[in-house]
Amino acid sequence: MSDELPRPPWQMDWTGEARQEFERMPPDGRQLILAARAELVTALDPYYRGIDADASLPHWITVRPLASTSPGGAHIADLAGGRGWVVFTFIRRHAEPQITVTDTFWA
Repeated sequence: MSDELPRPPWQMDWTGEARQEFERMPPDGRQLILAARAELVTALDPYYRGIDADASLPHWITVRPLASTSPGGAHIADLAGGRGWVVFTFIRRHAEPQITVTDTFWA
């Protein structure tokens, strides 16, 4: 057994409600959500902490804390200038770090 910290790709799970919202989206919304998913599960830190930490993200996605008073809590990935979003938490468990999507939206 190794003492190395887990590295991406991270596991991603969805709440039932978030999955249903995703499945009801039009194809262009689902495609953008899946592209955002690919960015999140492969990032060294899905919360993109630090100054200009999200500079490596595509121009159509920004990640920020959902509440500024809880920088380690839920985050929101704004998509396409606010046209859609993914709300998620990243739990850095030692054995199995995981991203959990709790809300998705597309207008």
